[in-house]
Amino acid sequence: MSASPSSRERLGLLLGFVGMAIFGGTLPATRIAVSAIDPIALTSLRTVIAGLCSLTLLIVLRRPLPPRALWPQLVITTLCVAVLFPLLMSMGMQTVDASHGGVVLGILPIATALVAVTITHERPRPLFWIASVAGAALVIAFALRQGGGALSSGDLLLFAAVAVSAVGYAFSGRLTSQMPGWEVISWVLVIALPVSIPAAALTMPADITHIAPKPWLALLYVALFSQWIGFFAWNAGMAMGGIARVSQIQLLQPFVTFALASWFAGETITLQILLFASAVVATVAISTRTRARVSPPLPKQEREPPQLAAS
Repeated sequence: MSASPSSRERLGLLLGFVGMAIFGGTLPATRIAVSAIDPIALTSLRTVIAGLCSLTLLIVLRRPLPPRALWPQLVITTLCVAVLFPLLMSMGMQTVDASHGGVVLGILPIATALVAVTITHERPRPLFWIASVAGAALVIAFALRQGGGALSSGDLLLFAAVAVSAVGYAFSGRLTSQMPGWEVISWVLVIALPVSIPAAALTMPADITHIAPKPWLALLYVALFSQWIGFFAWNAGMAMGGIARVSQIQLLQPFVTFALASWFAGETITLQILLFASAVVATVAISTRTRARVSPPLPKQEREPPQLAAS
């Protein structure tokens, strides 16, 4: 017997929560990994591990190559999601705490929405723009306050990571109208293999025996879960529970990051961090609810489908 609509929705919400929790662990795990592994090596290794797993899955399931028309979007997504975002994030995590990064990356849904508005020619309500500007201002104010009145190099790297990730997520979201979300991220990682494999070979630490188990476990986490499996749960959750309801779960992600950063990385979560994060989450919630098309609807193949969550 098929599951009832309510059971399917509950399962979708559960899967969405699992995906969000996986993504919430990305910054703490990255912070641990870069304590012993160079950011370039970390980015290459995580992409290779996830890419080889993706290639194996695609071969086992005998998935055909994507249509030629989709390859430009796949290449853009690969460059942003599999190369630049993890590299910039890893470099930023060398100088700032994961909890600090959680606040900065909390603005990512707004940045993704801004890119999506541009490529889909939407005309959102004025409140969307007000909330977006307010969210950006809060994150900049937080970074300035934490940096003693100046933006640190880590902040600038994280802002760059937000920008490239927003582009990648917007394009990957469009691709999910042509193929399942798990297949999109899998092809993205496979496309990166010709670059990531040589990069991993060249940047592999000279003496891996001196690296403690904890950074290696963190590498495996960001490779298998943050870069790959998390997208399976998140996209399946949105498909089963509804995009509008499940996407709201992402508002909890900064707080999951704080909890995991405190538990695994021993970071202190201050009241200031919690207040800024809450304010940023509020602007994200407002922008999400007020983003609506008032322009003529686009053809079905050009509409923007659900975006991938931040990893």
